[in-house]
Amino acid sequence: MRKTIAILSVLGLFAGCVATQAISQGNEKERGYISLSTSANTEISPDIAELSFAVKTSDTKSMQKATQQNKDISDKVYAILVGMIDKSKGDYIKTSDFHAAPVYTYSGNKRNLDKYEVSNRVTVHTKSIDKLGSMIDKSIEVGATNVDSLNFSVSNYETQCNSLIETASKKANARALIAARSMNAVLDGIKSMDVSCSENSNNIYRPRLMMAKNMVGAVADGVAEESSTSISSGVIKIFANVNATFFVK
Repeated sequence: MRKTIAILSVLGLFAGCVATQAISQGNEKERGYISLSTSANTEISPDIAELSFAVKTSDTKSMQKATQQNKDISDKVYAILVGMIDKSKGDYIKTSDFHAAPVYTYSGNKRNLDKYEVSNRVTVHTKSIDKLGSMIDKSIEVGATNVDSLNFSVSNYETQCNSLIETASKKANARALIAARSMNAVLDGIKSMDVSCSENSNNIYRPRLMMAKNMVGAVADGVAEESSTSISSGVIKIFANVNATFFVK
């Protein structure tokens, strides 16, 4: 009998808690809110470039000869570029890839050694954008076989992003105030905010081997070049987006 009374008492307390919680939720007033999206953007001339050259060599009999030939040409390319960059501004040169392997051909089920191939990619990171054309010409002249890529960027990207985010956020707040006033309401805090920043640039060059061969031929034939290869850095557009939700009352 005592056990039955105890169980009923516990069930009664649990039912009371559930009822209290239900009443509390029922009395809670749902808060209104305003959601909107804003953006800000700017266009900036890039001040940093990354230019990659490839030196490819091969030999039908010896990996050692192919490697030594590659080293000789790569050293010349490196020496040319070192003389054209400004390390005091953060410029540097690095080997971004090196590959050496035998190349085989197949005849039926038979595998035949074709040659030994060595590839070395040298990348220059520089703020001397005005010298890019000369870097390309001179590197190809001493034996670089490919200009693989040329990418531009801006050094103050974070500063620009922060400024644009501030602009877009102020715009979001101003528009939320206008929307609230038009509905005879006032802002009452921020429910959520999502912020992003990105860049959009079409200034990515991927010159082909044919261009390099033509230029090497011109130099070999003694054609005097009046000016270096023309490179246009264009502009980089930076975007900031703010998606904000404000409580209103």
